[in-house]
Order: sequence, then structure tokens, then C-alpha cells
Amino acid sequence: MLKDNYNKCKKRMEKSLESLGRELTGIRTGKATTTILDGIKVDYYGNPTPLKQVASVSAPDPKLLVVQPWEKTVIPDIVKAIQKADLGLNPVTEANVIRIPIPPLNEERRKEMVKLVKKFGEDGKIAIRNIRRDIIEILKKGQKDSIISEDEYHQAQKNIQDITDEHIARVDEMIEDKEAELMEV
Repeated sequence: MLKDNYNKCKKRMEKSLESLGRELTGIRTGKATTTILDGIKVDYYGNPTPLKQVASVSAPDPKLLVVQPWEKTVIPDIVKAIQKADLGLNPVTEANVIRIPIPPLNEERRKEMVKLVKKFGEDGKIAIRNIRRDIIEILKKGQKDSIISEDEYHQAQKNIQDITDEHIARVDEMIEDKEAELMEV
């Protein structure tokens, strides 16, 4: 029972870290990266479809993204979706491609982004602590039902806390890395 709970705890906390990682890649820094557009959905024949399923996205240089749709007719929908995503990007249509210049971030915008990064980090920590609480509740029930002894319960609680501390430290590390990336001029 204990090993299963440790594994369940680790898996759920890893998923929280993955989720945080996805949210952080969506935050724009001053450099062009195709992951900026990952969350964009395009109205494709009436269905919201991920941008990468209707076009190829590339970053030929650090200040430019290029979107090349599979069909020319979907270009206006892609432009509209990018503008609607509120990423501070202004797509430019040229023949069969969409060029998206990546403007440098000003100091005020960088600070706003850092606040957002910190909020995501705090949300990630809360999710990890909630997982810890859930697992400890399961262990309490196991002790109450005499499935595990009191000593095993206390040792398990310590182990769960160690796992939690390790994942919280990884969240802090991810946040610090993203902050450094944002503040880099």
C-alpha cells in the first residue's frame, strides 16, 4: 500500500510539473520560439483546431516566426486567431505565409510577465501541496483501518513530505529559470 501511494504521489506531482512547464512555455520572452503559438486554436471549417494541425510554424531567426498554412484559404483565420490570443504579436500576411515579428519586451512588460510566472509557480506549488494532502488522507485512513501501523504512518508521512519538498524545489527552479530568461535583455 505504501509503495503504491508513493508512486501515485510522484506521478501526480510530475503531472503538475509538466502542466507548469506547458504554461511557462506559453509566456513570451524576447526571443522567437514556436511554442509561443502552441495554445492557439484556429477556426478551421467550424472546428477549433490547433494551429500546428493547419500550418507549419518555424523560427528562422530569433526575432521572427513564420507560419505556413497547408491551405491558403485559412490564412485570414490564422491571423485572426493569433491576434485574438492577446500575445502582443502582430502577424503580417505575405503571399502564402504569415510572418510574425517578435517585438522586444519593454521593462514594464517584463515585470508583468515575471508576476505572471510567479503566479503560475504559486499555483503549481498549491497543486503539489494538495496532492500531498490527498495522499496523507489516504494514509490516515489506512492507519485508522489498521492496514498500516502508526510507525509506518509517520515514516510514510515523512517520505511524502520529502517527495513534496523535492517537487516544490523543482517548481522554484523552473520559475527562476523563466524569470532569468524574461529579464535577459
